[in-house]
Amino acid sequence: MKQLIVIAFLILIIGCKMKNNKEEQENNAYSFYLGTYTDAESKGIYKYFLHTNGTLQKGGLAAKSENPSFLAYSDDKKYLLAVNEINNEENVGTIESFLTGKDSLSFISRSQTGGAHPCFICINKSGYILTANYTGGNVGLLQINLNGVLSNLLDLQQHNGSGTTERQKGPHAHYACFEPGSNRVVSLDLGTNELWFSVLDTTVNKLVPSAPYKLAMKEGAGPRHLAFHPNGKWLYVLNELNSTISIVQKNEANEFEITTSVSTLPNGFTGPNTGAEIIISSDGHFLYASNRGHNSIAIFGINKNDGTLVLVEHEPTHGDSPRNFALTPDEKFLLVANQKSNNIVSFTRDVTNGMLKFADKIEAPSPVCILF
Repeated sequence: MKQLIVIAFLILIIGCKMKNNKEEQENNAYSFYLGTYTDAESKGIYKYFLHTNGTLQKGGLAAKSENPSFLAYSDDKKYLLAVNEINNEENVGTIESFLTGKDSLSFISRSQTGGAHPCFICINKSGYILTANYTGGNVGLLQINLNGVLSNLLDLQQHNGSGTTERQKGPHAHYACFEPGSNRVVSLDLGTNELWFSVLDTTVNKLVPSAPYKLAMKEGAGPRHLAFHPNGKWLYVLNELNSTISIVQKNEANEFEITTSVSTLPNGFTGPNTGAEIIISSDGHFLYASNRGHNSIAIFGINKNDGTLVLVEHEPTHGDSPRNFALTPDEKFLLVANQKSNNIVSFTRDVTNGMLKFADKIEAPSPVCILF
């Protein structure tokens, strides 16, 4: 009997210690979710940890999902949304909602996005959702309720037109998001080579074209993603096909116009390359863009007076085909998802000069999107 009591006591101590170690691990680390492609080893959405010394750690499979390539949180982070970059029998993709738990994600609902291969998702504070459907060439509008349940498709903005390159024979919506603090929507179409502008009318749940409806980019540019500057005056458009960033500013009529463009590549580089992601630090001082081919993060300083870009450096990503990347909430680290080399790489970030320094890397199956 005495032995049983001792054994039970030891089990209790070990259990408490394991719990404390787990809590200590989570308290001393940033946790993040990883969106992936599931055509190889991946099974869905994964959880990882970034420790405060820059080292990375696997957390395991958080939810099974098909091609959850891009992720987003609801405003309160209670729910996680994932597009399923697929094309089903009805020629459309889907979006899923999950309840965020401590160690896993709990599936809630699934809805169609209105077009095939949704590759981007954005949500505003009111729960309205935009999806950019690449193959469908359109933007879907949905909404999530207070219980995390997705509505059916509310509206569909169909793009039309074409560009001049092989990948621009028809519309390919690649990005759609709300202008910060407003119901104005900016959509990027790689295929038509244009920015599309509309306004969300919440009385009828429709995307209403706004004048001017479209803004053409340089021939063959292929707009993919954009970043809003914190001052609300400047947009920075990452062009995938010609590896440039176009600066778009509001004029006196509060309409957007292109002012200039800069290359994301170093002088003399002649190899194949496509741009993938673009972000701006919250202080508005630095811009980062990923190069797939050159396999680097291009770092630019932003002139506070006119928004022009000055190259700081190109930081190698220690992997192949850097897709999405993200800053930690305190912006002291930057993490890169290298899709083709199946790894995530962490960098420490100098907040004063924007420069990056390699910290760690870890295996990850077909990583696409990092969400803190």
